[in-house]
Amino acid sequence: MAESLQLPIIDLTSPDRISTARAIRQACVEVGFFYLINHGVEEKLFKKVLEHSQKYFSLSVEEKMKLVRRNNRGYTPLYAENLDPSSGTQGDSKESFYIGSLEDKRAVSNLNQWPAKEILPCWRSTMEDYYKRVLDAGIRLISLIALALELDEDFFHKAGACDSPNAFLRLLHYPGELRLSEQVVYGASAHSDYGMLTLLATDGVGGLQVCREKFKRPQIWEDVHHLSGAFIVNIGDMMERWTNCLFRSTLHRVMPTGQERFSMAFFLEPNPDCVVECLKSCCSDSSPPRFSPIRAGDYLEERFKVTYAS
Repeated sequence: MAESLQLPIIDLTSPDRISTARAIRQACVEVGFFYLINHGVEEKLFKKVLEHSQKYFSLSVEEKMKLVRRNNRGYTPLYAENLDPSSGTQGDSKESFYIGSLEDKRAVSNLNQWPAKEILPCWRSTMEDYYKRVLDAGIRLISLIALALELDEDFFHKAGACDSPNAFLRLLHYPGELRLSEQVVYGASAHSDYGMLTLLATDGVGGLQVCREKFKRPQIWEDVHHLSGAFIVNIGDMMERWTNCLFRSTLHRVMPTGQERFSMAFFLEPNPDCVVECLKSCCSDSSPPRFSPIRAGDYLEERFKVTYAS
């Protein structure tokens, strides 16, 4: 049985930004996860988004498949994704719905897909409202992360990361009952997230676990519990590259609990044209850069190809 992990709590409205940045730095170095409170997204909106997510996933498979995933937007059915290709399983026991940038300057028309208003009225406007609120919280948090890295708080803005960021909202549904299988079944198999930051909201049902030492064997998994009104924030692989592995992109997974589970993950990724290269504050003669510079869009595209490889 997994031990419970006590995560630090970061207050986004704290007037002492220096102390907050220090707390973020410690959390990102030691665990790569923390709770974020006073982020500006009201509990009422959380509940509304959760209700609308439940309504969508309760539609028939035929109706959901009308919006099947294209351009990383839309619906992905059960077992369509395998976050850990080495696991040998048929895929993760979850279904999801992706919503990308609401203002895509790179496309002639927006690439998002939406359920018909006749079927789910107010669904699109609710998701757009939530997307904007969480994006705002994420952008404010990025400034504190810059301070945590001993950089100017507008560093990531000047680097172009926050100019039309490539953020995605992902609605997730984990069924409570699964068909019998001889394989180990994961809600989400072991993985680290791909981008800068993830802000996760859940319905309170457990199952999320982290492994702080991803290269050690045997792996030790710890439960991350729901904190009402808080986002669970974690560092992604791109931020780990930026920081030369100073900040941890921690391995995590979702285990089935026998209960139906809903969550909303918001992935804050840089503008695709932003170049991710080792920060000067994170390298030295004794700790040279471990990764070559790479365009953010190219990095994410390659990661998605592996995840959805058939």
